[in-house]
Amino acid sequence: MKAKDFDQKFDEGIDISAELDVAKARRVAQVQKRVNVDFPAWMVESLDREASKLGVTRQSVIKVWLAERLESTNTHRSALLTAHE
Repeated sequence: MKAKDFDQKFDEGIDISAELDVAKARRVAQVQKRVNVDFPAWMVESLDREASKLGVTRQSVIKVWLAERLESTNTHRSALLTAHE
């Protein structure tokens, strides 16, 4: 299928999932690196409760919360730097 046909189907709200080969999917420019972090038991229990409530894994909760915090910190830092220029 040509890209313009694919885009048109997507734009029209047509289900394009059959056209995708997810076995070969990858995130561009997002190399994964494994890290180990030790958490207190109470924190793991809280993370597990939140993950269960959301229907996702503990790892997903941690990743999303860290990403939100880093984005917030970076946005705040950028605003401060811009204000001082």
